[in-house]
Amino acid sequence: MADRRELPPLDLLLGFEAAARHLSFTKAAGELFLTQSAVSRQVQALEEALGVPLFQRRHRALLLTDEGQMLLKSTSAMLDQMRELTRKIRGSSVPTTLSVTTIVSFASLWLIRRLPKFREANPCVDVRISADNQLVDLTRDRIDVAIRYCAPDAAPKGAIKLFGEEVMPVCSPELLRDKKRPLKTPEDLRHHVLLHDDYSPREPWLDWETWLQAHGVKGLERAGDVGFSHYDQMIQAAAEGQGVALGRWPLLSNLIKRGQLVAPFDPGTLHGEPPKSTRAFFVFCEPRAASRPEVKAFVDWLIAESDRDCGALQAPAAGRSRKKTSR
Repeated sequence: MADRRELPPLDLLLGFEAAARHLSFTKAAGELFLTQSAVSRQVQALEEALGVPLFQRRHRALLLTDEGQMLLKSTSAMLDQMRELTRKIRGSSVPTTLSVTTIVSFASLWLIRRLPKFREANPCVDVRISADNQLVDLTRDRIDVAIRYCAPDAAPKGAIKLFGEEVMPVCSPELLRDKKRPLKTPEDLRHHVLLHDDYSPREPWLDWETWLQAHGVKGLERAGDVGFSHYDQMIQAAAEGQGVALGRWPLLSNLIKRGQLVAPFDPGTLHGEPPKSTRAFFVFCEPRAASRPEVKAFVDWLIAESDRDCGALQAPAAGRSRKKTSR
């Protein structure tokens, strides 16, 4: 007969696992809907039951001891197995949760508008989107899928490229139809307000001065400049007719197809070549989540949507939505 005394108090393991994963009693408390002191007491009780310290408690920091690291590894594996078993026992009719992290602009401009398609095809999957420009640890924060914007050599091992990007000016159709302020050549930008992403200096292909100089326009005196701290805010302003922005294709493909944005300049009439984007959007999975059916379905759907969107990856001609093309 198994001796229950050989096991640690199992009710305390959830608090320990969350605290060890976050290396924070406060974050663990938030995840478990407990107080910070309650999680701290759970960990202390577990340490007393095992007879060893599981954490090194430093000023404003927690570190796992060797024993804590061993217990975290086993506890995480056990809890993952229990979650998977629970899903199977409950059956496919009960919704499963899929957590996704990505940057704000991709979520608001590309992903969220397409999610109804995935939900329609997978009604038993509840998707949770965490949009943040800060990198997160997928395992620690229990994230299943990540979509990252980075250079190819910075993409994690096993990441799948969704698409790169081309940059071109975009504006609202109403602005393009304004005969008092023509917008047929880059020089015509002097009649308009230029919208800026405040973070574009780190990405020169998204900087107006770089784009203008590449097309032979120097010292342009325009109607004004407006800066934004987030790219999706800038695009919203462009769609509302507040000015001209540097758009990223195919990130904005849905807005262009719907006619909310247009590209005023035909690429064939422009002189010079702007700097090419060195980054792309990649998708990858948390290793232990990769084999789950709903995770596979979501990644396959993302790839299919990006393939359908990109086609030949040709930016739209002046004032027109991009037509569908086949690869």
